[in-house]
Amino acid sequence: MKAPAVLQALIEDAVIDRVVNQLQSGKEAEVYVVACGDEMRCAKVYKSSEHRSFKQVATYREGRRARGSRDRRASGKRTSHGVKVQESQWKTAEIEALYRLADAGVRVPRPYGIYDGVLLMELVQQDDGTPANRLNDIEMSAAQACEWHALMIRQITLMLCAGIIHGDLSEFNVLLGPDGPVIIDLPQAVDAAGNNNAFRMLERDVNNMRATFARAAPELAQTEFAKEIWDLYEAGDLQPDSVLSGQHRRIEQAADVDAVMEQIDEARYEAEARALGREDAASSE
Repeated sequence: MKAPAVLQALIEDAVIDRVVNQLQSGKEAEVYVVACGDEMRCAKVYKSSEHRSFKQVATYREGRRARGSRDRRASGKRTSHGVKVQESQWKTAEIEALYRLADAGVRVPRPYGIYDGVLLMELVQQDDGTPANRLNDIEMSAAQACEWHALMIRQITLMLCAGIIHGDLSEFNVLLGPDGPVIIDLPQAVDAAGNNNAFRMLERDVNNMRATFARAAPELAQTEFAKEIWDLYEAGDLQPDSVLSGQHRRIEQAADVDAVMEQIDEARYEAEARALGREDAASSE
C-alpha cells in the first residue's frame, strides 16, 4: 500500500522498509503493519488532539510531569506551545509505559522506540503469523474465561506494582496471542501514586475484565478484586505474587462501648458543673 507521509519519512530514514497494510484505525491512532527486514512490526501513528475522540484527557494526564520547567508551565495552558507539550506527553506516555511494564513482566507488545512521534512495537501474532484478534472477537469456554480472567487480574496487579494503571482497559484493547491475553493501547496510562482518580480507574479496568469474562463464566460476576488489590496497594503490601481471593473484606473495628459510655458520662458531668456554676452565679447576684 502507499505509505502515509509520516511513515514515508521513516522509510526514507531506513527505520522501516515498507508499509504492508493498515491494521486498525482507532479513537486516538492509526496502526499499520510494517516490515523491518524479515520482521513484521506495528507502527502506531497518533492522531492530533483535534482529530482524537478520546475524552477527559486531562483526567488521565494528572500526575504526569513535563521534563523542562518551561514545558511544565506550558503543559496546563492552551497556548500553541502548551498544546505541543501536551501532544508530546500523550505520545511519549505509551512508549514509557511499555518499557516500564515490559521490564516488570507485564504482557504487553515489546517496544522498539518512537520516531518522529510514531511508535514502533511488536506485532502480536497468532500461530499462523496473522495479527492476533482482539478479545471482543473471541468466543471462549467457561474454563478459558476463568483462566484468562485470572491471568488478566495478575497483569493488572503487576501493572500496579510498577506504579501504572491502564485507565481504559476493556475487551477492545486486549489481544489474544498464542500464550494468552496481551494488553495494548496505553497512551492514557495513569500514574497510580500521582492521580486522584487512580482507584476509580483501577476499579473500572478490573470490572471491565470481570464483565467480559463473566459472559462465559457467570460465577466471575461475584468477584471483588479491585478493592482487594487497592487495599493491599495502599497498605504497601501489594506484591507481584500476592495471593488474591476475589472477595473484599472490609476491616471493621468493634466499638469500644465502655470508652463511649465514659465519654458520655464526662460530657454529662461537665454540663451539670456548668449548670451549677450558672445557678451559683445567679444566687449571688
